[in-house]
Amino acid sequence: MISYCWIRGATRALGDSANRSILDKTGTLRNPSIENRPRDSLTAQVSRELTARIERGELNPGDRLPTERELMANYRVSRTVVREAISSLRASGRIETQQGRGAFVRSPPVSFRYALDASDLDKVGDVLHIMDLRIGLESEAASLAAKRHSPAQLNDIYAALKKLETDITSADTSVASDVQFHLEIIRATGNAYFVDLFKQLAPVMIPRARVDLFKHDRKAKVQYLQLIQQEHAQIYQAIARRDAEAARAAIRLHLANSRERLRATLERTARPDARRASKSATPRPAGRVPA
Repeated sequence: MISYCWIRGATRALGDSANRSILDKTGTLRNPSIENRPRDSLTAQVSRELTARIERGELNPGDRLPTERELMANYRVSRTVVREAISSLRASGRIETQQGRGAFVRSPPVSFRYALDASDLDKVGDVLHIMDLRIGLESEAASLAAKRHSPAQLNDIYAALKKLETDITSADTSVASDVQFHLEIIRATGNAYFVDLFKQLAPVMIPRARVDLFKHDRKAKVQYLQLIQQEHAQIYQAIARRDAEAARAAIRLHLANSRERLRATLERTARPDARRASKSATPRPAGRVPA
């Protein structure tokens, strides 16, 4: 049995290296030697750069993205990296692909802002560490599930997805069906070690189970769950068509979206406290020795 202490320690090893940008403002790679960089890191970088171009208005709703060949040349990455980045953007609802025509920018999705109290800060910090581990664990699990699932396992994933849909429709915002959906994906890997580790994470893995992110605003919570249910559906569809890279990209984006919203909220909540602490600190005159 893998201990929870090991889980916490493992998150430190993941670090934030994947978040350091390797793209300059022109969209080209600052370091041409990318052979030793993890492919997932490159995928995330290209996906974030394309997202930034959409948010800056360089690519507007209805615009067609550059072709695969153009993106490969611009970012000096492989076709596989480009396709994974496109899958991530499609999973997030930022683009849609049309057979034979390419990828097109969609209207921006609905965004949500979490609300935190000062008492939540320590818990959210811990949740962020768990999210780091989940991204690594579940991205690989989704890829394996896409390759290995049996018809019965796919049915179980679909049943969990439909149960999530029913719970949202009935305004049941409990986390049990959410955990079950992710667990069925883990089981479809056929690897008992994935299942064992995931079950130990389950009690602490869903952010809203540990922190009230909407401060009892049930309507906002239901709207948020409807949004992430679209991400769940993208994950299921990629697994169902046995597209391992799209499944990996879809679940990575699903979890990364939650992590980055939490991180931004944590920074926004903690910043006023830091400013107050700075103002309350009175500088000691030079040359004086404290009594």
